[in-house]
Amino acid sequence: MREVTKRHGTTVAVDHLSLSIRKGEFFAILGPSGSGKTTTLRLLAGFEQPDAGEIIIEGQPMQGVPPNHRPVNLVFQNYALFPHMTVAQNVAFGLEMKGLPSAEIGPRVAEALEMVRLVGKQDRLPSQLSGGEQQRVALARALVNRPAVLLLDEPLGALDKQLRLEMEVELKALQERVGITFVCVTHDQEEALTMSDRMAVMHHGRLLQVGTPEEIYTAPASAFVASFIGVSNSLPGRVQAIEGQRATVAVEGIGLVHAPVCAGLRAGAPVLVTIRPERLHLSRDPATDGSQNQIRVRIAKAIYSGSEMHYLVTLPNNLTWKARVPNADGTAKRFDAGESAYLKWRTTDAVLLPE
Repeated sequence: MREVTKRHGTTVAVDHLSLSIRKGEFFAILGPSGSGKTTTLRLLAGFEQPDAGEIIIEGQPMQGVPPNHRPVNLVFQNYALFPHMTVAQNVAFGLEMKGLPSAEIGPRVAEALEMVRLVGKQDRLPSQLSGGEQQRVALARALVNRPAVLLLDEPLGALDKQLRLEMEVELKALQERVGITFVCVTHDQEEALTMSDRMAVMHHGRLLQVGTPEEIYTAPASAFVASFIGVSNSLPGRVQAIEGQRATVAVEGIGLVHAPVCAGLRAGAPVLVTIRPERLHLSRDPATDGSQNQIRVRIAKAIYSGSEMHYLVTLPNNLTWKARVPNADGTAKRFDAGESAYLKWRTTDAVLLPE
């Protein structure tokens, strides 16, 4: 996609979007409602045409190419299965509409059902299937067309939490087995982090960041990305000094904290110091290592969640931060509400973002 723009009336749904998706990767487009991610998917599918810019798939410009002539297939969020047709009939429908001979349709349907592990269920109706099985029928119906790109619109949105977790693994495994490009639109950060090889974050029609899940989680490009992908704590401050690759930031009500230098940083600039909850440590003893930041805090709440303890802590400037402590040996609950503690983190675990 090159400088693609799409307007709906006076609203700019997609704003000068340039994006390159690699052949054979699982690519997720992530964003809140109204970010432009679904419009982007519909532009790729050909259900909408861009007002400006260019879309190229498999080296071919898609301007004016109708959906049924594009090398893509779209799997809808609600699956859109025909309730009166069997699994095999649902999968075969698109091939029949193309006028393929029965001798070719049968083997291709069998191949698609084997891909999604539905062998033996070809004669069942959708109502006789679980939610996960219905989704696999929708996937088979798309894969039977042998597309170069499979587009997925909120593919796990209709499933309950446990099934959604199972299908995240299964959908990624399917993509690796068939080896074609998957482009998945979702608002669920966990889905994008779990399934994708690379991902894009969109907001208000604009592309904010593209990278691997690890890159985006550990090095967000903006405060929005940091807060939208997972949980992030932040402190507003102003850069006091820069020494090599370390910046010293003055934070009102806290004092001085240290963080790695980010691109374009200058002394005096307003910044956000951000840190993930799992990078924080709680202790009753102050740090003696100069490589750590520390703040004296009060425990506001201790929440047991099985494998982890979640703490809400109140900072001297009255901000509330979240800390997560592993509970591998069952002894993580060391602090009670009302206690004082030292909140510590390594300088290298913080990320500075322009405010």
